[in-house]
Amino acid sequence: MERAPLHAPLIKHLDFKVGLLLAMTLFLALTFILFAMHARGVFSPTQSLILVAENAEGVNVGMKMTFSGFPIAQIKRMILVEDGKVRLELEVPSKDARWLRESSIFTLERSLLGGAKLRAYSTNFNDPPLPDGAERDLLIGDALEEINGIIQRVRGISANLEDMTTADSSLNRSLKNVDVITQRMTGSDGVLGGLLGDPEHSRKVIGAIDRANTLLTSMNGVSLRLDGMLSQADRQLFSDKGVMPEAQRAMQELNRLLGETRGALAQADTILREAQTTVRNVNAITQDVKGATADLDALREDVDTSVRQIDQLIDDINRILPFSRDAEISLP
Repeated sequence: MERAPLHAPLIKHLDFKVGLLLAMTLFLALTFILFAMHARGVFSPTQSLILVAENAEGVNVGMKMTFSGFPIAQIKRMILVEDGKVRLELEVPSKDARWLRESSIFTLERSLLGGAKLRAYSTNFNDPPLPDGAERDLLIGDALEEINGIIQRVRGISANLEDMTTADSSLNRSLKNVDVITQRMTGSDGVLGGLLGDPEHSRKVIGAIDRANTLLTSMNGVSLRLDGMLSQADRQLFSDKGVMPEAQRAMQELNRLLGETRGALAQADTILREAQTTVRNVNAITQDVKGATADLDALREDVDTSVRQIDQLIDDINRILPFSRDAEISLP
């Protein structure tokens, strides 16, 4: 049996080329995957951030945290710790970590429509940057809880309105009293009758007003008379021949007399100073006279002693030698 002739392959080295194509395809796929991972920041340096929340409802792994509307971090893991709180571990690229500071605030906002939103707020960029592995509390704002509070307040307002609109409510009683006062005001006494409620009281008030008007008229007359008296007193005090000009002239004369008195006192002061000098001289002379008088007293005592001794001696001589005789004097 004769074999069929073998045909040469249409493409030379087909197996090699197919293998090369597969290798290039695999290389391109890996390159694309690596590029995509690089574009998503897989190979970029990151730092961790831990947020502690009371409730993580609406939060899931992979959720983005935004700052000013731009995503800067992503939740990598969620852990329920022993105290019942939730720890959210976020991964923050180093290039975006500069937006987070020590004073930054992290919030979880739940709205009526749409899912929860994780946001970061920084107000002071002069604060130190947030360190790697920092742990912060997550503030939660729930619109549903606020709506429940609003509903409770609306229910309270509705209950108050219902109480106000009942027949025996204080509002209806107040309106009835207002109606009664309005009817009284339409009477003869007008607004005064509506306020006081008793016509007798209204007449007393009107009488008191009339007496007050009479008193005001009398006081007006007294005021006019007092004005006349003040004008007359003004003329008597401040006219050319009044009291005040005379008092001014008297004061001028008194000032003149005081000036003369000052001059006389100055002269008297001079005389007194001279008299003081004279007195000092007289005192000195008096001291000298006192010394001389003391000496004269001592001399007088000595003379008196000598005279007494002479008298005693004469008496002794007369007693011993009686030479005494009567002397006769003959007058012509």
